[in-house]
Amino acid sequence: MAAPSGPLNCEDFSMFQEVLKVMRTIDDRIVHALNTTVPTASFSGKVDAAKTCKDLYESLMEAHLSREKAIKKCIRETSAVVGQLREERAKDSDNLSLIKQLRKEQTKLKLMQSELNVEEVVNDRSLKVFSERCRIYYTPPKIK
Repeated sequence: MAAPSGPLNCEDFSMFQEVLKVMRTIDDRIVHALNTTVPTASFSGKVDAAKTCKDLYESLMEAHLSREKAIKKCIRETSAVVGQLREERAKDSDNLSLIKQLRKEQTKLKLMQSELNVEEVVNDRSLKVFSERCRIYYTPPKIK
């Protein structure tokens, strides 16, 4: 599956979303991947469905983990910028461009935090589809 087109850019939110979209390709295509790689009962002798499901599960988990790490990294970076801008505003509370910049960064931070919720929905949906199709061939390890 396609890897992101580069590191996640935390400064430009539209680029941040674009890279996340690319990183979510595996989740968007899971139904197709399952339909083309996991055999129906009548064809199960021709393909190692257990290995196919295990490999797909591992790819999904890797994609989910890398996206979560990338989003959280951007949240940390943007939180640090917001903190710095707040300190500057405390020293210079009349600086309108500073106030404007702070609001912009706070909005970006909220949008990034909401991406964690989107991520949860995307991951749940993918795992549900995976489970429906692969449960008879492969049982993922229990998450601690």
